Amino acid sequence: MKLATLSIQGGAPEIGVVVGEGRLVPLRSARPELPATMIELIAAWDVMQDAVRHAASQSAQAIPVDEGVRFLAPIARPGKIMAMGLNYADHVAEAGIETPKHQVWFCKQANTVNPPYAPIQIPKASASIDYEVELVFVIGKRGRHISASEAPGHVFGYCVGNDVTARDWQMRTPQWVLGKSFDTHGPFGPWITTADEVGNPHRLGIRSIVNDEVRQASNTRELIFDVFDQIAYLSEAMTLEPGDVVFSGTPGGIGAAMKPPVFLKAGDRVRCEIDELGALEAVFEAEA
Repeated sequence: MKLATLSIQGGAPEIGVVVGEGRLVPLRSARPELPATMIELIAAWDVMQDAVRHAASQSAQAIPVDEGVRFLAPIARPGKIMAMGLNYADHVAEAGIETPKHQVWFCKQANTVNPPYAPIQIPKASASIDYEVELVFVIGKRGRHISASEAPGHVFGYCVGNDVTARDWQMRTPQWVLGKSFDTHGPFGPWITTADEVGNPHRLGIRSIVNDEVRQASNTRELIFDVFDQIAYLSEAMTLEPGDVVFSGTPGGIGAAMKPPVFLKAGDRVRCEIDELGALEAVFEAEA
């Protein structure tokens, strides 16, 4: 099932289920008793999923996505946005460092959340803006000290992300948070594909395309620390909550590793796509 947050004809955000090619069912139109926000729905999924599936089957309620529908970020304000660094071998190689012995974590702040097709800022403060296509997963079940074998039961679903990065700010200090947390620099979506529909997340082609040029092309099977290892490691430090968002790492092919480096400029169009999960696409615009 593909669950999106959207605005119809400029209305308030609501949840919809993407059904077939170019159509969706607004959930509360079909079942008004369902939660209004994605985090509420995720938290209540065990008791709500049958009602959601029934609503999604109501073809008479389906509308075309091109009739005034705007896709928003699936979760407007995640409790946590955690992100994994240096998690594909080819990306580690292009960075010129050894494979990390431990998982490398940082966080992106909530102000980075951006709709999947909305413009992304090139900030006044940086001339070194880069793209990073990533598999994003969303926590569905609260937990601490979760084993890798238990971890699949804590994933609600998966989507596409772009860990947009201000490289100059990232590299000024050992802490990456500021370089990873400029406004609009954390788009993800375009919807959440539920874990049961995805099955094994470690078999998906992943790509980024800049102005029609493929820059990154890999497969999630190449993750050094897979999704479930990541959950086990993170949950040793913190309680994971429904609606927490995790960027799982980017493959090789970033602009900073090109010779010479090539950073994004106003007017560049970046598409990030993952097999079975959809795609993000955005034009980069200079901050006003």
